Order: sequence, then structure tokens, then C-alpha cells
Amino acid sequence: MGNRTACAVPSLGTIINVLENLYPARLAEDWDRNGLICGNLEARVERILIALDPVKETVDEALNSDSQLLLTHHPLYLRGTSFVPASDPKGNLIHRLIRGGCALFNAHTNADSAAEGVATALASRLELERVVPLVPSGDSTHPGLGRVGYLRYEMTLREFANIVAKFLPAGPNGVLIGGNLEDTVFRVAVSGGSGDSFLTTAREAGADVYVTADLRHHPALEHLQGGKPYLINASHWATESVWCDLARDSISRELSNLGYEVEIEVSAKCTEPWDLWLPTTESE
Repeated sequence: MGNRTACAVPSLGTIINVLENLYPARLAEDWDRNGLICGNLEARVERILIALDPVKETVDEALNSDSQLLLTHHPLYLRGTSFVPASDPKGNLIHRLIRGGCALFNAHTNADSAAEGVATALASRLELERVVPLVPSGDSTHPGLGRVGYLRYEMTLREFANIVAKFLPAGPNGVLIGGNLEDTVFRVAVSGGSGDSFLTTAREAGADVYVTADLRHHPALEHLQGGKPYLINASHWATESVWCDLARDSISRELSNLGYEVEIEVSAKCTEPWDLWLPTTESE
């Protein structure tokens, strides 16, 4: 039966092997932290919850759904730690996960560059065509960071902005648009998460518009003084949480190919740090 196994429920170790093939550690940035945060490699996993952030809301969701693995994009301890007391908010999550028999694993910048990672998911959500990496990795399998592609037809920046607002996950922050709203756009650059560092790269790639998140005032203002690409600034959560659905499909496919059956769900929680957006109005 080739690679198939008689056991229908995989171990955590088997699932981690699948995750490391989909999101190889070699793709991660040097400053990043990825991998197994807590969990027993021999434990059996029947249910997985995928979320963007390892926070109280998603840990609650994982434990309440009897998941044996919480897979997140963002790490719990990006800068490391020497202490995990239950009195600390992050330490408390570790204690609760261990008591509940739920492992925690994250794939961060390695999932940004992966063939079936964040950049691919964002480009697909916006229905871009003829897609290539914004920052090539030189890896024959995994393209690199960001994507550049084409819309199905030319449209105004205003029209495209409405498409972005429609196709990204619903959240409290919406999108900000910078540029000539009535000018046409066709070639699009995208990068999930913080996108300041790729402003020049998007321009060099010949993009008409750049969709990203977390753009700061000065870099965005200075960039727009030079014209295109125009800017669509969505939230960090919205531009990266699109990966969760793709991760579910990719992991399910790979486990099925190995003969395993695992229930995989995507978190329904919006883990934006903000709860409300209000327009500012100067009092008379």
C-alpha cells in the first residue's frame, strides 16, 4: 500500500512531519521562532484547530472543541522566554494547553514564503493571475515572499479597493486606500502582514497597486509622492488569516495521501487587537 498506514489516526510527530514539509524551517527569517511550542510527539491527533494567533480566545476554542493541536501562524514567544508561570498570560496558555492535552505549533515566516503559504493565499483570494513572487527565494519548490500578478482586466483603484474590502475576512478595521481613486490599475503586488519594507520592491516590480498591512504614516506618505504603486492598507489579521483556509486544505490533502483522517477546523475568532473603528470629527 506504499506510504499508507493501517492506523487511521496520526501521531503529533507525523503531523509535524507534514507541517515541516509544507513549511520548511529553512524558509524562516533568522529572527523568527517556529515549530512545536508544547506537545507530546507520540500523542494521537484526531482534531486540529488552525488560527492566526495563539491567544486566550483561540486556546479556549481549541480546548472547547477537544482539539489535540492548535496550529497558529504567529509564535507565542517570538523573543523567547525563560519562565512560564501560570500567573503570566502566556504562561497560563501553556499550562492550560498541557492540561487539556492540546499541542501548540506555529509556522510563521516559513509559511510566508512557502508555496502554499500566506502570499499564495492572499493572491488567490484577490483572484490574481500570472502570479510570481515579489521577493524570490531561489528555492525551486517554495517561491518566496509576497506575490505580483494581474487582475482579470483593468479597473479603477476605487473599484479594486472595493474588491479587496469584499474578499478579505470581515474585521473592525477595514482598509485604507492611498492614490488616485479614478486611475486604472492592473498589475498588483501583495504581501501579508507588515509591508513597509517592500514598498520599493513593489515599485521596482512595476505594480500599479500594493496590497499589504501595517503601513506607517511617513513611509506611506513619502512613497505616494512618487506615484504608483498606489496603496491599499488592510489589517495584519485580515491579510494573513486567509492562510488558515489554505493550510486546512493543504494539511488535509497531505494526511489523506498518507491514509489518515483528521478533522481540521479554522478558527472563527477575529483576533484583531482593536474592537471598534470610529471616524474622527472635530468639534465646533
